[in-house]
Amino acid sequence: MIFQNSLKFAQQLDAADPLQKYRNEFYFPKVNGKEVIYFTGNSLGLQPKRTQQYVDEIMTDWKELAVEGHFHAEKSWWDYHERLAAPLAKVVGAKPQEITVMNTLTVNLHLLMVSFYRPTQKRFKIICEEKAFPSDQYMFNSQIKLHGLDPKEAIVTLKKREGEHFWRTEDILDKIKEVGEELALVLIGGVNYYNGQVFNMQQITKVAKEQGAMVGWDLAHGAGNIALQLHDWGVDFAAWCSYKYMNSGPGNASGVFIHEQYLDRDDIPRMEGWWGTKKETRFLMEPEFQPMANADAWQISNPPVLALAPYLASLEMFEEVGLEALIKKRDTIVSYLEFILKEIGEETNANFEIITPEERGCQLSVLLHGQGKALFQYLMDNGVIVDWREPNVIRLAPAPFYCSFEDMFRFGQILKSGVGG
Repeated sequence: MIFQNSLKFAQQLDAADPLQKYRNEFYFPKVNGKEVIYFTGNSLGLQPKRTQQYVDEIMTDWKELAVEGHFHAEKSWWDYHERLAAPLAKVVGAKPQEITVMNTLTVNLHLLMVSFYRPTQKRFKIICEEKAFPSDQYMFNSQIKLHGLDPKEAIVTLKKREGEHFWRTEDILDKIKEVGEELALVLIGGVNYYNGQVFNMQQITKVAKEQGAMVGWDLAHGAGNIALQLHDWGVDFAAWCSYKYMNSGPGNASGVFIHEQYLDRDDIPRMEGWWGTKKETRFLMEPEFQPMANADAWQISNPPVLALAPYLASLEMFEEVGLEALIKKRDTIVSYLEFILKEIGEETNANFEIITPEERGCQLSVLLHGQGKALFQYLMDNGVIVDWREPNVIRLAPAPFYCSFEDMFRFGQILKSGVGG
């Protein structure tokens, strides 16, 4: 497609967009009395308008049924989480029995490490990306120390080449092979939070498994953003938050994938609690743990239904639209945003370096050469909600559910004004 940097062209793209109606399904904050241009769906998605209804249902059931809501509410609480498995399986390329929803992201990664990081004297090393998201780094360090190991010896970081802003797949595969028989686990953010790069998860998983390692993925920036086939790729486990591209609310519940080869087995170590026991015997209060035959065996406590309700509301929209349609719009709107950035850069003689490689999802990370945080603040003050990352990067994520092509054009005009063009 040949793009144009004009309001008319942007509006034509919006008129032809089959997802345009979903923009009205979300609440937008306002700055100076106008709806913002929202680029931070990679941090916190906007609130779907239908979410309130789902939360209100539970509040009403709590008010009118009290404890009986566990079994007699229309959406009974004791199995509320099960309603999320099938639609989530479509989003991440899994079987419904491989999916559960519980806790929050780093909590779930800790729990999964109990099951899938089992170091031995010979095989104890973990491969992760350089400057992984801080919570992942803290999780790695603490898990390794729990096993009496030294993080400096056990953690192998994947580095970028000198002067480059992205990882090369061949370098990752070479490092996996180099660590070889010492490698216990590969656990990487499937979409890097800083530069927006999508890793070749299928190939990395294949090569790591050939070395005898376990493979997990932190999909905080992947779920609801990119096409995933976790089951077919042979991924051992994965976890993701629900509040970015999946729009379920701040700090909300985390999804978990556990490959079916580990299900319905009593030889898998894990932290256990009563919601992981078989439903048929759960309320007999027996002392022996009898695991559920699906990923719910990793459940510990009864599900926080007030937190799950917004997630269920969001998944209803994913069911209506389908990930394929979202990805199609994502690719077009991100390409249009890239075009706008280059156009404004040329018009203003500004150097906006896009450090996100072609292997990308919804996010463009832009290095602002010659510009400081004042430009970020100018954008924020003028109703463009973006994300700042040190030392000089803004992250832009035009989520296809609610961002418009006109937003991209208007952003370009505000950016132009901000650099004095």
